[in-house]
Amino acid sequence: MPSRERVEALVAMVEGGKFVEAIEQFYVEGASMQENLAEKRDGRDKLVAHEKGVLAHVKDMRARCVRPVFVDGDRVAVNWTFEFTDPAGRARTLNEIAWQRWQGDRVVEERFYYDPSQIRG
Repeated sequence: MPSRERVEALVAMVEGGKFVEAIEQFYVEGASMQENLAEKRDGRDKLVAHEKGVLAHVKDMRARCVRPVFVDGDRVAVNWTFEFTDPAGRARTLNEIAWQRWQGDRVVEERFYYDPSQIRG
């Protein structure tokens, strides 16, 4: 079960633009992520590689946590707003809920819920 301080440290890192570093520091080696109903990605190395790929396809990205962050036992819910510029120079905003399961002080499982139409061109 994560402490509120540990969860806030993750939020601060993401809001600071350290997306890859957050995965490296806050996720277990065998962690998984899943976008809506898409296939699950397993393993921290794959998660890091995917994040680097996303960042390589945007001009810039900013994240903001829409408070409050909910922490209940080993479950955490974070409402994120991501603002980014796509390769064509169009500004986009993605609002999503990240539903996490933690083991101790690290994320073991995360699923993102959002409307994909927010980012379609």
